[in-house]
Amino acid sequence: MKFSGIQKTSLVDFPNRVASVLFTPGCNLRCPYCHNWRIVVDPKPPFLNDETTLKILEERKKFVDAVVVTGGEPTIHKELPKFLKRLKEGGFGVKLDTNGLNPCALEECLPYVDYVALDVKTSLRKYKRLGTQGTPAELVHTVDILKTGKVECEFRTTVVPGLVDEEDLIEIGELVKGAKNFVLQQFVPNDTLDKNLTSLKPLSRENLANFAESMKKYADNVTLRA
Repeated sequence: MKFSGIQKTSLVDFPNRVASVLFTPGCNLRCPYCHNWRIVVDPKPPFLNDETTLKILEERKKFVDAVVVTGGEPTIHKELPKFLKRLKEGGFGVKLDTNGLNPCALEECLPYVDYVALDVKTSLRKYKRLGTQGTPAELVHTVDILKTGKVECEFRTTVVPGLVDEEDLIEIGELVKGAKNFVLQQFVPNDTLDKNLTSLKPLSRENLANFAESMKKYADNVTLRA
């Protein structure tokens, strides 16, 4: 297992926990608004290997009690379940961020995970704009796994104008219907993979708040991060 980097302390990436954040290289999507595109498109060394990473985390134990594994897309790495198991055995709380396109890998990881954040990027019909071939049935499977499973999770959508509109949110809502937690996130037009998006104006907070209100019919708890 290798990592492109580590954020040693975060107060926002794992709900109610102080965590370190690990970034895995590579991804199976090409989201135009991605901010981590450098480690997605052309990840370059130096990389942290698993032993070095675990040593750093062990030294951080007096400051953090959890680890978030994000990316890129962590589930494209076959060594991920084994690494997450080592984190759990080391006494860390474990959160996994994923795009949901590898449900088989996710199921292997779930025994060693305390929290999953699943990015529902847009309506299923628009996923081809992110690099998929057709409708991503894998995402639907992942949503079902998480909704019916025992691991705490959140579904989250970044509201990118033109990629996520009111109609898309309705479709997303139907997909995640019955979820415990749903998060709407503001799009930030800084250093995006598609440079045209750096001049794209985000929606107003009032519009986002209205979107969040409309999502309450689909999820028990709706949070707005803006």
